[in-house]
Amino acid sequence: MDLLAGLLDGPRARSAFVMRSAFNPPWSLRIEDRAPLTVVAVTRGTAWMMSDAGSADRLAAGDLVICRGPDGYTMADDPSTPPLAVIHPGQLVLGPDGAPLCEALGFDVRGWGPAPDGATGLVTGTYENTGEVCARLLRALPAVVVLRRGEVDDRLVELLVAESARDEPGQGAVLDRLLDLLVVAALRAWFARDEAPSWYHAYGDPMVGTAMRMMQHEPDRPWTVADLATAVGASRAALARRFTDLVGAPPMAFLTEWRLALAADLLRGTDATLESVARKVGYSSAFALSTAFKRHHGVSPREYRRAAS
Repeated sequence: MDLLAGLLDGPRARSAFVMRSAFNPPWSLRIEDRAPLTVVAVTRGTAWMMSDAGSADRLAAGDLVICRGPDGYTMADDPSTPPLAVIHPGQLVLGPDGAPLCEALGFDVRGWGPAPDGATGLVTGTYENTGEVCARLLRALPAVVVLRRGEVDDRLVELLVAESARDEPGQGAVLDRLLDLLVVAALRAWFARDEAPSWYHAYGDPMVGTAMRMMQHEPDRPWTVADLATAVGASRAALARRFTDLVGAPPMAFLTEWRLALAADLLRGTDATLESVARKVGYSSAFALSTAFKRHHGVSPREYRRAAS
């Protein structure tokens, strides 16, 4: 797995929130659900997206926006329109007066809004738990990513919209996988714009990229800067300096983060023992991994696995 594949492998929706919504002007939704990652596609009409980070983007049919939480944002027909509803954690929808609106404005199993055939249509997919999106991905993203029509295959949005209107056995699993696919396609399109994080560009550097690949493909090897420098034909100082300049972190810090990210993936996605996970990612013992993992993630591996499950 290369670094980009590892990053794009992050989205793994589990019972994600998927909803179609429709409105006629004036309309405005305030989102304060604190979700780690949300994708919104405009299926018809236009909309404004205003983030708490200060950006304001006008979206047209076919445009798509990715929002990195936990900060909130507002979707509206016009930036001056006051909110019709506020979406809280757990997708609790309340009106400005605090009255619940979830059922009052629902028009089918995953359809919501005051005008089912309104001029503006949206489809929203939300990863509600941090464990569904790897920390590497969240750190790589700005608060808002806007992709214009044509940058992402329209058929992916069409499939998500069509499936969200159905209520069949296994529908949740189908929606989860479609949402993952849409997000991965959107992220790949964003990377193609040359707006990727610093390590992505470093991956193409003959010296630094080679060192990154070596650590990434053999995380269980007891790497040192001297080993890496010898392998890429550079001095320790030259490699350390160039690596830090391009990646934004020294080689051993990059290796530690990669190992702990892999450990988190193994804890979340397999039933491997802690000792086995430690060996696979380059730690001498379960104790050594636990110490590093808790320092980095704030919880022990066992607590992380329990929360993820």
